[in-house]
Amino acid sequence: MPSVRQDRGHSPSGAGNTRARYRRILRFAGWNLAVTWWYELVLPRIGLRRVADRTRTRRMQRFARRFHVLAVDLGGLMIKVGQFMSSRLDVLPPEITAELEGLQDEVPPVPFPAIRTLAEAELGVRLELAFQSIDETPVAAASLGQAHRATLGALDTADTGLTGAVIKVQRPGIDEIVDVDLAALRKVGGWLSHVRLVSDRVDAPALVEEFAVTSLEEIDYLHEAMNAERFAADFAGDDRVAVPAVVWERTTRRVLTLEDVTAIKINDTDALRAAGIDPGDVASVFATVMFDQLFTHGFFHADPHPGNIFVTPIDAPPGQRSWKLTFIDFGMMGEVSSSTRAGLRKLLIAAASRDGKGLVDAMGSVGVLLPTAETAELERAMVQLFARFGGMGFAELRDVDPREFRDFAIEFGDVVRSLPFQLPENFLLVIRAMSLTSGVCSSLDPKFNLWDSIEPYATQLLRDEGGNVVKDAAQQVLDVAGLALRLPRRLDDLITRFHDGTVSVQSSALDRRVARLERIAQRAVSAILFAGLLVGGALVRDADAVFGTVLMAVSAVPLLHALFAPRR
Repeated sequence: MPSVRQDRGHSPSGAGNTRARYRRILRFAGWNLAVTWWYELVLPRIGLRRVADRTRTRRMQRFARRFHVLAVDLGGLMIKVGQFMSSRLDVLPPEITAELEGLQDEVPPVPFPAIRTLAEAELGVRLELAFQSIDETPVAAASLGQAHRATLGALDTADTGLTGAVIKVQRPGIDEIVDVDLAALRKVGGWLSHVRLVSDRVDAPALVEEFAVTSLEEIDYLHEAMNAERFAADFAGDDRVAVPAVVWERTTRRVLTLEDVTAIKINDTDALRAAGIDPGDVASVFATVMFDQLFTHGFFHADPHPGNIFVTPIDAPPGQRSWKLTFIDFGMMGEVSSSTRAGLRKLLIAAASRDGKGLVDAMGSVGVLLPTAETAELERAMVQLFARFGGMGFAELRDVDPREFRDFAIEFGDVVRSLPFQLPENFLLVIRAMSLTSGVCSSLDPKFNLWDSIEPYATQLLRDEGGNVVKDAAQQVLDVAGLALRLPRRLDDLITRFHDGTVSVQSSALDRRVARLERIAQRAVSAILFAGLLVGGALVRDADAVFGTVLMAVSAVPLLHALFAPRR
């Protein structure tokens, strides 16, 4: 492992390295923010919008590639940031998300002596006394921690009934790295909150805090252990699902010891067939289990990629399923809260009535749209969506030409990215879980169709929410009836005020136009002054370098006024 890379990103030593890391992140963000500011704000204001439009795709791809290199080099949370960004299709353009979606959380392993030192400090005992044996070669190495196989000692085996274990140990110094990375990200989020191009579309500081909460939970192994036990409780008695047991005596915030449940990776179709297991059956059961988590338990595994799910063969009578799904790594979990269910109910009512505006209003009520959103285009897109697909059931939607979905998604995606639209964390995790589920199932069975698995749950959700839909519809009828009853009285009051001459009409449009003309004139004067100073400085610089340079520098003041004087 190159020592430079280790010192810079994955094994910090001292405050000097953390300061350098902090500065490097801010330099990267500051430079790319300045480039974006120049192309997206300055050039359009001086009549060069076509230049910005023509180079946008290439600039975004270059930014994503450079961030990819930075993330792999620094490790820490930067890889997580890249993975987080790749999933934010609601905020970022596809040129960025496509480049980052392949970013893997794989880094060089930490030498075992450093892992031993941290583990022994956490457990309060030498590893030789805590475990009968431990493999110094890691099973997996990631940016936040790495895992080693071990054999439990006699006492722990007697207490737990387990023999084989996997010890997950945090990278030494990762707490400090996480603190530095989050401090840098919060600084960048603060910068972005002052850029209207960004702040009108997304609440950057809120996104950073959302990411921070998830990251801090992921490095707390006690939290992960509790998640594992809660998940196991949800599927207690379910012979489709297994969860590794937690060895609590050998678990702390930085060390997690679990039962070794290594088996066939869920996407290893050759090994599945060799074990007599049909990959198509695995796909069907896996999808059903994931939907049970979402719609029945409300607590779900948000990172079900193939490395986190095994297919474990079991002894079973002939004709019965001879395997089960074993989930691991419960650091990233999601919940479908009661408030989310209420928001989904509003969305369901609007969708059932094909009400495009009502659907957009419901999206705002669950936090999908920021208050600054101008929703006319989104409402138009929703109306088109209902007109094109609104009357179809799941079976009919399944038969629609995929190209039609793709064309609409492209059009709708452009509308979404033009709005201050962002998915709440729970929505993001649901989408991530479903996306990974669909990918795994499709790799197991090319004929797998997600609609077949989701249809029973959608039907049940409609049945469960039916009473609430009727109640809300009745409330809307009462609201309309009340308005109708109050309308004659309001009209009578309005006519009386007209008769008495007490109705005043305010027209601020003319005032706004006059003020706008004044501001345009002021900006034009500033632009002329800027040009005069710049040209004058360039002309006299040959004769008097100091005076010419001063004139050219001073020209920046009227330029800034011309570009950034308030328009409203």
